[in-house]
Amino acid sequence: MTVILGIGGGIAAYKAAELARALMERGVAVQVVMTRAAQEFVRPLTFAALTARKVITDLFASSGADTLSSAVEHIRVAQEAQALVVAPATADLLAKFASGLADDFLSTLYLAFAGPVVLAPAMNANMWNHPATRRNLETLRGRGHMVVDPEEGVLACGMVGPGRLADPDRIAAAVLAAIDSPRDLQGETVLITAGPTEEPLDAVRFLSNRSSGKMGYALAEAAAARGARVILVSGPVHLNPPAGVTVAQVRTAEEMRAAVLEHLPEATIVVKAAAVADYRVPAPAAGKAKKGGARLTLELEPTPDILAELGRMKGGRLLVGFAAETGDPVPEARRKLASKGCDMVVGNRVDREGTGFGADENEVVLAMRTGETVALPRASKREIAGQIFDRLLKLRHAS
Repeated sequence: MTVILGIGGGIAAYKAAELARALMERGVAVQVVMTRAAQEFVRPLTFAALTARKVITDLFASSGADTLSSAVEHIRVAQEAQALVVAPATADLLAKFASGLADDFLSTLYLAFAGPVVLAPAMNANMWNHPATRRNLETLRGRGHMVVDPEEGVLACGMVGPGRLADPDRIAAAVLAAIDSPRDLQGETVLITAGPTEEPLDAVRFLSNRSSGKMGYALAEAAAARGARVILVSGPVHLNPPAGVTVAQVRTAEEMRAAVLEHLPEATIVVKAAAVADYRVPAPAAGKAKKGGARLTLELEPTPDILAELGRMKGGRLLVGFAAETGDPVPEARRKLASKGCDMVVGNRVDREGTGFGADENEVVLAMRTGETVALPRASKREIAGQIFDRLLKLRHAS
């Protein structure tokens, strides 16, 4: 298995050596391609020694070399590799890739490469947040490329903020996930909700539930690995967003509804995995409510039924709901399937040890619009997520 490692011209170029090592430790052969600017930060000899391969630095052969072979080398390299990872992906490279410019070996190779692409940006925080960069990233995500977002911290320029190259082990894991996953969601935009919502009682207290968000995040990771553009609307959780996913952070059911409706026009598949609180206080106290000696009675009102609203608006989209139950989940899953206009409802028990809320594993049943009820045996939430998309694509192809 061979991966092309493209290295852009930024101070983070030295970390590409750690990435090359991480990939090779996972049994991957690495072909390094460096831009002219990257060579100002790290010499090609470093990567040649690490990978035991010639490092490609020029589109055309030097004097005396085989110019015919050089003229088509980018095609040969593209055909021999299983993935292309670019780290650091500079603002310049993102702009070139998004626009289809090809004026050096790496940008020309990018246009010739038909496999999975993983981009690990690194740059100044202002450059990362610039509207032009954000637009280029959306374009590249829309092509199904996985973007491993940079981390926050102290940058080489002295600023503190997003822009630091992601951990090389995290990038390597994203590359292997991209290689191993089928690209059968390429061209799809998958909108996923995850986690709980918090409905304030006063300035410091709230109503919520035990959802950890792990199932929704596993679904987002699985969809991104299969080539989808993924928008994850997440309630408050303690999880790192999956690589290559656009995340909208929300707190309340009303905020989740607004974010879902904002992104709905872009979506072709909607998966409502969030455990939205069912009730809220109509008028939370502005400050902290003081404890008294008497009993306290709360008047609650229902939160918006986001799934039912999506069912009325879904059009040609595929819609998946979830039903978390403390008993047999099948009756409620089938009821939701009919009443909410879903194509699939995932029913899971949350009262079993080791599955459900907060656990790393799940055991679910799928109520399908075809009338089938499919039981998925206990497995990791990531595996369950893959099986959910397998079944969902069968529904699409059967339409």
